[in-house]
Amino acid sequence: LDVHHIVKQRPFFRGGETALLAYEGMHIKYPEITKEQNIQGIVQLRFVVLENGSIGDVQIIKSLESHCDAEAKRVVKSLPRFIPGKQQGKAVRVWYTLPIRFQIQ
Repeated sequence: LDVHHIVKQRPFFRGGETALLAYEGMHIKYPEITKEQNIQGIVQLRFVVLENGSIGDVQIIKSLESHCDAEAKRVVKSLPRFIPGKQQGKAVRVWYTLPIRFQIQ
């Protein structure tokens, strides 16, 4: 099945970008081992938003460290449904890119 990169109407997280970042922030559990090693940075992921708004295939585009990568993937897979992307009025599968920041507070 086709996955679109560019669509007329992008998938939308309810509450917008701010709500998406808030969800991310509340659900990320900084891996202890990486915290102890003072590893900080960004894991860049892409995932498919399916026609029903749920999350499909999740891929790491830019890795940080294996524990952080796994945690970022876990959080993305737990995301609530998006409002799906649309092309010519019908819901389609769309790639969505998301950076997840690991920062020691």
